[in-house]
This record gives sequence, structure tokens and C-alpha cells, in this order.
Amino acid sequence: MTQVVIGEAPLTIDEAIAVARGGSEVVLGAAARERIRAAHDVVAGVIAREQVAYGVTTGFGQLATTHIPVDKVRELQENLVRSHAVGLGEPLSREVVRAAMVIRLNTMARGHSGVRLSVAEHLAACINADLVPWVPSRGSLGASGDLAPSAHLVLALMGEGEVLTEDGGREPSGPALRAAGLAPVTLEAKEGLSLLNGTQFMAAIGCMLVADGETVLDSADLIGAMSLEGLRASVGPFQERIQALRPIPGQVVTAANVRRATDGSAIMLSHLNCDKVQDAYSLRCIPQVHGACRDALAWLRRVVSVEVDAVTDNPLIFPDTGEIISAGNFHGEPLALALDLAAISLAEIASISERRTFRMLTSSLSELPPFLTTDSGLNNGYMIAQYTAAALVSENKVLCHPASVDSIPSSGDQEDHVSMGMTAALKALMVLGNVQKVLAIEAVCAAQAIDLLAPLEPGPGTGAGRAVVRELSPMLERDRYVGPELEAAVEAVAAGRFADIVRKAADSGGLTGLNDMSVPDESDEGA
Repeated sequence: MTQVVIGEAPLTIDEAIAVARGGSEVVLGAAARERIRAAHDVVAGVIAREQVAYGVTTGFGQLATTHIPVDKVRELQENLVRSHAVGLGEPLSREVVRAAMVIRLNTMARGHSGVRLSVAEHLAACINADLVPWVPSRGSLGASGDLAPSAHLVLALMGEGEVLTEDGGREPSGPALRAAGLAPVTLEAKEGLSLLNGTQFMAAIGCMLVADGETVLDSADLIGAMSLEGLRASVGPFQERIQALRPIPGQVVTAANVRRATDGSAIMLSHLNCDKVQDAYSLRCIPQVHGACRDALAWLRRVVSVEVDAVTDNPLIFPDTGEIISAGNFHGEPLALALDLAAISLAEIASISERRTFRMLTSSLSELPPFLTTDSGLNNGYMIAQYTAAALVSENKVLCHPASVDSIPSSGDQEDHVSMGMTAALKALMVLGNVQKVLAIEAVCAAQAIDLLAPLEPGPGTGAGRAVVRELSPMLERDRYVGPELEAAVEAVAAGRFADIVRKAADSGGLTGLNDMSVPDESDEGA
């Protein structure tokens, strides 16, 4: 099993995902251990001198002016966790919780939290033992970070909460800790606050959205190229020289992906000199739409890349000066805005995908038989699959209302502006799942359209995409129950099987040049 060393170098999105999904173990580096000890010494000094410090010897939020005697600091921290563990709703997935755990461990390793080394070691041991707290998904306002979800996580470490079972159920954490040879953690000064205060759950979901969103975008380029061939559309608008006139980064990438996927396609060559003037926007503008969505998701990657290695604790400990300073790094606004935009950009991928599916199923808009069946009337083909895609696209429109424009004051108006970043994250996850489904429907329909053009063969990438579909769903000769086939296609999209084709082609390099051959002049009529 691979190891991710925490605290020796900046934590990356890929490392967080490796721990969350790949089961990589974590180990605290030597430098991290020294930083953790140094920060804890500052907190220990505050307790020894009975000084006033927020969250150490005071209450929380509106109760920040309430002094807590030093003999009550342990009770203060434990009460904080118990009182804040009031989330509701279905639990977050194992991978999201594991990612949140490693992000929080990394925060402590930065040396500004003030926890004892034993607390960080306990969190690392729980990750390595795959003890995953049961964490309800609703309850975070995105400032002061993800308080309620984090409280459920910490309560499990204390032996008072619950952990996820392998089948997605829940069981008491105390016995699970003992079975793993671990004792429940006992919290001392500031440790409950250090474990709760931060954006680790928003950032964890952000990691998943970056990785899975980029997979969706690569998949969409290939599946869109398959539809391009199935509809016998032109690859002319994808020429490199055209993109050079508007070199938006994502547009350039998408156009190149489509060119590689269709390079040398017999379908494309068969109508190189046809009299069609121009194609519909859902085909001709794939680079512009997919590319813009790429660039929007790239912003989320930039924000999350910073966030996974950031210190979002409060108050912050500065061992070099001995200061304890209350600040606002826990506020999730940077993530909330980026997550909202990510949801919008992913929804656009589904929106344009559904339009391509509709065109393939509508004989008046293509050279294909109605609903992609050769005996329409008796057979309905993929007619209702488009209904499902349309329903998912419509749902995405509802989900894309930005959460970040909302704020509800809390804690006696001490926390008078919050980000709603966790709401943005949860919505974006739902949008992502819907997009994977819409793309799967398009992929199945595009494979059918390509097969209906036989004996003409598609390009190397589009042909490989068709082959993925055909492993899961035979050509539709007459109506049958295709629900399980569509579900299998959704799993293929989510697993990156279409994206892998795009990525391998990009890694392998060049084109034969067939997709940059001269094409008929395209008028501006109807632009």
C-alpha cells in the first residue's frame, strides 16, 4: 500500500483522492511532528498562565466573552463537539469523509492549530484503519467552516459517535475503535475547536468534483465526437487555425480532442465535399461550449489546490511569536463561489449533450431513422431515453441556483455572514451525477447512430468509444429493456472509460492531418 507523507510537502488534490479512494496510508513527517509540538507548547503556556484566549479559555461564537476556568477546558472542548454534532440527512460517502480527514490532518501538520501530537496521530491511525465516521450531509453553513459535519467526525473519534459500515450503515464508534486496537481520543485545550473549525468537508467534495468533473469533460469531448460522426456533421469548425483566432485555453483543448478522435474517419471523409452549409450549434460549437466549461472547472481546481493545503483553523497559533490570533480563514466564500460555477459549467455539458441526443433521435434533423430504430412505429427505439436526459437537464437547472448568494446570520449575529459553501458542494455533486447520466444516454445513442451508417467506419477515438458502448449494450435491432444497459453506460462514464480514450490519444501525440484538410466554405448565414 502506498503512503502519503503529511507535512513534508504541500498536500495535493491527487494525494487527498489517493487516500480517499485508493486506500493509501498516511504518515506524519518529522517536520510536521515538530510543528505540531511547537504550536501545542503555545496553548500549554496559555493554560499554565491562565491567560484569556478565544476557544481556549473562553466560550465560542456569541459566548466568546465568557471566561472558562482552566480546570474546565477539557469539558469545554468535549461539550463543543457534543453540542455541535446536530447534523441531519443522508450520510456523506466514505471517500468524502476520508478526504476530509486527511485534509484536517494536514491542517494540524502545518503547525498553527495547537493540538497535541497524540491527537494528530489518532486521526492518522483512524484513517489507516479505515474507520470512517458516519457524518450526516446537512448542517454546515460554510462558516465557521463545516462545524456540524466535523463535530460528527470528531464525536466518532471520541468513541461517542458512529462509523460507517462497509454496506453504508452505521454502528457505534466505541466498539469499532476497540476492535481496531485504538482508544477513544480525549480532548484537551483548543483541540475540539481545532478539529471542528475549517473547510475540510467543502474541500473534500471539491477534490471529488475536480477529479470527476475533469473526467466528465474529457468524456464529453469523445462522446460529442461520436455524435458528430453519427449525425454526419463536419469537423471543419474544429480546425486548429480556427481555434487560433480565439485561443481560449479550454476551447483549444476540446477542439484538439475531437480532431484526434475523428482523425481519418471514413464517415468524415465520405462527406468531405457535401453541400451541407453548416451544422447546428450543439455540434459546431462543441469547442466553445465544452471549452468554456473546462476553463470554469479549472478555477475550481486552482481554489481547491490551495484549500487542501491551507490552514483554515481559528484561532491561529504562531509559535514563533507565541501569538494566538482570531481570524477568518474558516470562511468558505472562495470555495462556495468556485463550487457554484463548477455546477453551472457541468450543467452546461449536460444541456448541450441532450441537444445532440435529440438531433440523433429526430429524423427531420438528421439522416437517421426516427428514434434510431429501423422499424419505427412498431418499435420506439431510444425515444424515451431522451425524456430521461431532458428530465435530468431540467433538474440541473434547479440545482444551479447559486448557494453562495445566500447568507443566514447565526450564533447571535456574531457569525453574521456565511458562505453556504457546503450547500454549493452538495448541489454540485448532484449535478455531476446527472451529467454522467446524460452523457451515458448520448454515448449509447451515438453508438447506435454510427452503426446505422455501416459499412462506413468511425475514427480511432470514436470507434473506441463505440466499442465501450457495445461491450455494455448491443446494437438495438428491436425494442428491449435497456435500463440496465444505460446504467452500465453511466458507470463507464463515471469510471473514466471514455475519458481514458481521450487522454491516451492526447499522450500519443500527432494527427495524420486529415482533419485539417480543406473543407467547403461555410457561409455565415444562420450564425
